[in-house]
Amino acid sequence: MTRTSATGRADAAHRRLGFTLVELLVTITVIGLAAGAVVLSMPDPRPAVGLEAEQFAARLSRAREEAILTNRSVAADVDGSGYGFSSFDGAVWTPLNGVFVARTWSEGVVAPREPVRVVFDPTGVADPIQVRLTRDNQSRTVEIDGAGEVAIHD
Repeated sequence: MTRTSATGRADAAHRRLGFTLVELLVTITVIGLAAGAVVLSMPDPRPAVGLEAEQFAARLSRAREEAILTNRSVAADVDGSGYGFSSFDGAVWTPLNGVFVARTWSEGVVAPREPVRVVFDPTGVADPIQVRLTRDNQSRTVEIDGAGEVAIHD
């Protein structure tokens, strides 16, 4: 039989053996809010479309320099899956390697589906062209002018 006090309540030591439902719910809510804050503050692991455009433009500029320095035409082939570079030795186009190895667009980047070829002649001149890269609600345009200069526009 349980002893009771003069007020009719059980002994205080027996009454406080665990957590109440309210205490457990408050603890779970605080942990949930903290976890939500951590998830929302994490950056997107994919590179921004601006970074992708900058890397592509830098490689195009390097391809132009390669054409001038080697006195050979250098082409950049661009499509929806990625881009690659090749050089013309007078008879056949040969894929380039090293910094010019073929690259694929990062996840979520949308590029022109139809193939585009940019050819830098040995003087660095190229036909004007624009390549628009898009991901989510962001887009950048990589433009090559008639002199072969490469620029990025929003």
